[in-house]
Amino acid sequence: MTQTELGAEIEDVLEISQSEFQARVEQDAAVIKAEVEKGTFDNPQGLVGLECEFYATTDEATTNGNREQSDSELRTLRRIPRRTLSFTGFEKELGLHNAEMSTTPQPLNEHGIEAQQAEIKARLAAAREPIHANNMRLASDGLWTIPPSGETAHEYLTDFIDDDGLTIATNMSDSIRYHAMGNTETPTGGRLDAPHVSMETETIMPESLITSIQPHYQVPNAEALPSYFSYAIRLAGPLLALGVNSPFFPPSLYDDGVAPETVIEDAWMGNRIKVFETSLNTEQVRKVRFPEEFETVEEAIDNIAADETIVPMPVERGDRFDDEFAHFRRKHGTYWRWIRPVFGGAKRSSANARIEFRPLAGQPTLRDTIAFQAVFAGALEHFHSAQHPVRRLKWETARDNFYAAMRDGLDADLTWMTANGRLTTDLEAIYEELFSAAEGGLQAQGLGDEQVRQYISPLRDRIRTRRTPAQWKQQMASTRVSDGADLRQAIVDTQRAYLERQAETFLSGQLTDWSLS
Repeated sequence: MTQTELGAEIEDVLEISQSEFQARVEQDAAVIKAEVEKGTFDNPQGLVGLECEFYATTDEATTNGNREQSDSELRTLRRIPRRTLSFTGFEKELGLHNAEMSTTPQPLNEHGIEAQQAEIKARLAAAREPIHANNMRLASDGLWTIPPSGETAHEYLTDFIDDDGLTIATNMSDSIRYHAMGNTETPTGGRLDAPHVSMETETIMPESLITSIQPHYQVPNAEALPSYFSYAIRLAGPLLALGVNSPFFPPSLYDDGVAPETVIEDAWMGNRIKVFETSLNTEQVRKVRFPEEFETVEEAIDNIAADETIVPMPVERGDRFDDEFAHFRRKHGTYWRWIRPVFGGAKRSSANARIEFRPLAGQPTLRDTIAFQAVFAGALEHFHSAQHPVRRLKWETARDNFYAAMRDGLDADLTWMTANGRLTTDLEAIYEELFSAAEGGLQAQGLGDEQVRQYISPLRDRIRTRRTPAQWKQQMASTRVSDGADLRQAIVDTQRAYLERQAETFLSGQLTDWSLS
């Protein structure tokens, strides 16, 4: 007899018929195709949206009860009370320390991106009081490295209870889907595999190490989705190289006996990518991977429908337009590609086909975050309208760019096809063309020159200074080790410095303003 209500719900889910669920998904796919043919998913202009994930830490500016925080409690990971999360308008994510917000989609024009930025500020301002009342602060980052006070990272990530034969992660949100993934006949990966780090767990909790930002671009015409998507695939490597922000793991997860200098030198700049892949992939099923291309929007729909189902979840149909394909939507929730097409809309009038761009880690400041949204949308808009030759860059080359960027950030060897159809590996040429395309796309949507410059300059400055968040952290940690710190102290000091600077500059600054002292 199952001991908990959560366990009972997990057991119910595990009994759902895979074949019946898949049959419903395929029926829903036919519904979407019919609506595409009718033009239901077409819109007069492109729209943009954004998902932002955070994790909670202790707040250095507050006290713990009536006493000052000790050094061991500064900027440590914090579980967010569920009641507090509901007050803030944020959504729960995988770990109890996570919170997520999604912006309201806005037209890609002079007011739309400004509205995106204002909404994030408003939501964070509304969350400030209840979050600070619990001695917490929300952090925008790629991978947390300081566990909760009094716990090790290994304990936090591996702790679970046996609920009458079911494995239930102690620090995971009460999401049935996530818990069910660790209790199927072929459970998902639950591993960490990165330079000098290896760990096996009973659940997918290692994924809760990471947080991200995810820009969305809604295409004006659904039939044009394959073109926009092909350009997004080519943008993945260069944009990831600019945005890497996860060079380090919690120090206790590193293998014993490895010199601090070796850990720092060998660090992948975008460990977040491999954390997600190894946490969820198995030898049998690679759910998380670089996306395949498609030639028609119908092929995109078929790819999602045919994707391996790990856990067929129960589905309730309501009165929304996209409830007409509710099983397909549920299936899409575990269609984990680094870029993926999305079909949705609460009402027929708001039906949309869009591209969700998932490689980017959480960024140091809001200006940095909005810069990625603007460059992604602007470049897509320009490349598609100009039919830029980079679409002819081989898919394999785009994939290799992506994983090179994951490893080396702006030091990666990237290959690009220029506007005149020539291949280049010159970093300056690649980014000058990318930024010029973004400027052209944004200007074509009515943004003024000064507004465009303001949005793109944080990323132009990263190229000028050759500095990404990951490289800032790597240089900071290397300096600490040179000054005599061990690996643990170097990573902890670096993380605290990152969080302190973010607390001071998140709403108005940018990464390249940060000092390394």
